[in-house]
Amino acid sequence: METKDLTRQAPARRNIYFAGSIRGGRVDADLYRRMIAHIQLSDNVLTEHVGSQKLCLTEQGRDGDASIYQQDTTWLRQSDLLIGECTCPSLGVGYELAYAERFGIPCHLLYDRTKTQLSAMLTGNPYFHIYPYSHPDEVIPLLDKILRF
Repeated sequence: METKDLTRQAPARRNIYFAGSIRGGRVDADLYRRMIAHIQLSDNVLTEHVGSQKLCLTEQGRDGDASIYQQDTTWLRQSDLLIGECTCPSLGVGYELAYAERFGIPCHLLYDRTKTQLSAMLTGNPYFHIYPYSHPDEVIPLLDKILRF
């Protein structure tokens, strides 16, 4: 007679691409850091540097920028999910979202509705799951919903 293994296996940790503004503005960097720390409780965040206060914001130059592009697109292709904080408008985040959509990576976008209005290119696209909030305290419960704790 065959016996079943009843031990619970921990769910596999997913690779999460966290998207947030870098050169477009760092006003929300502390929120990014807290969001990334929360996501890391259950999953791997490939772009944890986005939450760092020590990011170099000066122009990299062509070679440095090419390296950043290569690394970020590699991480995107390795991702199971993209979570973006989109309150601060960013050309780079917009590009990452389009890239993720192109490769079929699920995208969940949060933004503070008291500070910005998202582009119709995002809100009008049913591909993106959008979560407006009015206070930073609402972000962790939204992340839990996204990550399905």
